Order: sequence, then structure tokens, then C-alpha cells
Amino acid sequence: MNCRHCGEPLTLPFVDLGFAPPSNAYLTADDLTRPEGYYPLKLFVCTDCWLVQTEDYAAREALFDADYAYFSSTSESWLAHARRYVSSITEDLSLDRDSFVIEVASNDGYLLRNFVSDGVPCLGIEPTASTAAAAEKLGVPVLREFFGAALARDLAERGQRADLIIGNNVFAHVPDVNDFTLGLKIALKPTGTITLEFPHLVCLIDEGQFDTIYHEHFSYFSLLAVDRIFAKAGLRVCRIEQLPTHGGSLRVYGCHADDPRADDASVARIRALESERGMEKRETYQGFQSRVNKTKDGLLRFLIDSKEAGLAVAAYGAAAKGNTLLNYAGVKPDLLAYVCDFASSKQGKFMPGSHIPIVSPEELAQLQPDVVLILPWNISEEIVSQHAATFGKHARFAVAVPEVRYL
Repeated sequence: MNCRHCGEPLTLPFVDLGFAPPSNAYLTADDLTRPEGYYPLKLFVCTDCWLVQTEDYAAREALFDADYAYFSSTSESWLAHARRYVSSITEDLSLDRDSFVIEVASNDGYLLRNFVSDGVPCLGIEPTASTAAAAEKLGVPVLREFFGAALARDLAERGQRADLIIGNNVFAHVPDVNDFTLGLKIALKPTGTITLEFPHLVCLIDEGQFDTIYHEHFSYFSLLAVDRIFAKAGLRVCRIEQLPTHGGSLRVYGCHADDPRADDASVARIRALESERGMEKRETYQGFQSRVNKTKDGLLRFLIDSKEAGLAVAAYGAAAKGNTLLNYAGVKPDLLAYVCDFASSKQGKFMPGSHIPIVSPEELAQLQPDVVLILPWNISEEIVSQHAATFGKHARFAVAVPEVRYL
């Protein structure tokens, strides 16, 4: 395989998580009697542009289909994050009724609903019918397509270039990152702004966050790689914010390469941070596999010890990262009987690969587990605060990444 950005051969392996089904391909009871599709889940590092990326096996249409089950609005902390962003960016860019905002991968309208209520014209671009329908019920206009240069040209020809283009946790989901980024440039007004949020590769490596690796994430970004991807499309990063979301993310502000605004000092600061972390050195990426295996072994040891001690362990959060963790560790219902999830779209289904049943919070409370293992560790504080009264009466909360620990 060659690098999806620069085209150079990929020779430096990063991590191999074996074979797994797509992490959001939740199963019905009928699906359990049918064959299940598995794909290799292996990452390489391009030693030319330093983009970390999966091998290409799964097509985007197979991963983001009409029954896509991830709804952003199920997390109160994420809704609050979106509200704060809209308030801040509206003030920073003086957005009003004469402005136009585009969000790529607008999901269920978790963010654009705020622009709708403020009277700022906006458009969501979302290929998954399930989430797009939810957004439309909130009054968010949605174009049900995948975003790229061709769609951006259509928008530009219709006079729909944007003052602001938003992409939260979509950049990693794009198989053709060059075409997507070129689309951002085409759809952006001459003085417009792009904001992209994505988990920072530095945090993934530092914190051993291998469970954020799954087929839906084609790429894993450092600023180093984003700088080069933007430059090829005629864009540049002019400002950066470090965010606590998803275990540590960057929000990069982009503009046309010839935009007169000066780069904020934050850009040089993050570049210096990545240089200090050795993001252009092969040895930075070597040895990550052994850390992943240590996490996997620790989880299995914990689950087996708990079973032998007569403790009932269940999980909270049928999240994609949880599926990566459970499938790599080979966990089945004999070690983890149930996974609880607030999203009704997942309840009554089964986790891909592990086939662990997904239940509602009310059902899990009735089962009275001794330990609740929180799989989406990035929102563990939110989950504990919401459910301490429900599960905490008789259960302890724990997380498994980078190592098993009680909360």
C-alpha cells in the first residue's frame, strides 16, 4: 500500500490489531445466524509525510450506511461542547443572518441546531440516512451525500460557498484525504475559516489509546501531517486549540494559503511540541504494539480474576472504541455478560465480533452487576455522574485503557 496523501510506499508498521468487524456494525438477533465480515485492522506510518493510516480494505459506503448507529446527541458533554463552540465562533467571526455555515458530517444536528436557533443560515452534509433524518427533525437542512471536491464545486456553482466550514471528528473518517481537503478549499469563501477537530496523534501515543483505532478511522493526525495535507490543497493552519475531548484533540483553524491574517502563536507552539515528541522519528512509533498487548493482557486478567472471584462484570457504552478493545482481547459474553448503552438505536442489538448483548440502563440496573467497566473512557466522568445513583449502590466503576483501574 502507498500513503493516501503523498503516495510513498508504507514500510513502517505502527500497530496490528488483527482482524475485526467494522466497529459500528451492530448486529440484530437474526444477524447472529449469518456470516460476519472481518477486515484486517493494521496501521502504518508514512516516513515521508508522517501520516499514520490504516491499510485499505473496507469501503466508506460499507462503514457509513443507512443504519449507522452513532448519534452525537447521546452525550450531554458533547452537546455542551458544541454549544460553547458555536457561541465562541459566532462572536469571533461575527456570524449573522448574512453568513453561511457548512458542517461536514453533521450527524444528528447536535451542533447546527445552535446556528438554526440563532438564525444563522447553515447546511449539514451527512451521508448516513439515520442521523440525517434526526437532524432534519430539528430544522437543520441536510444534504445526504459524502463530501469531496465534486460536491464542493456544485455548492460553489450554486453560490453556497461558506464563511465557516466545520468538520468535527470527520477528517479521520475520510479515505481520500486529499480530495476532501481540496473540497474544503473550493467550498470556502476567500476570507472564510475552516475548523477541524480530531484526536491528536501525540495523545494517542502518549496515553496508549489504541482503542480509538478502528476501520472508520482511516487516518490519525499530527499537526505535522495536517500542515502538509493543507498545503497541497492551497490551505494553511492559522490557529490551534488543544481540547480535552476524545482523550486529547486539536481544533485547527484553517484558511486559504494567501489569506492575509497572520498565524497565531499557537501554531508554532504545537509544532514545537510535536518536534519535542519526535513525531518525525521512526523510534517514536516503534514499541507501541507491546504497550497495546500489555493493556489487552491486563483486561483479560482482570475479567478472569473477577469471574473466578464470583463478581459479575458488565460494561457501559457500546462505543466503537469498546468494540476495538473487546475484539482485540477476544472478550466474549462468558467474561462480560452485557453492555449497557443509552442510545435506543443500539439497545436490543449485539456488539460486533464479541456478540455481547446491548441493554438499556434500566435493564442493567435490574441485573445489579458488581463492576461496571466504562468503555468510552473519554466521557467516564459524565457516565459516573449520571449513573452513580443507579449502579453505584451496588457496583464499582472502572476503565481499562491504558490499564484497568477503578474510578
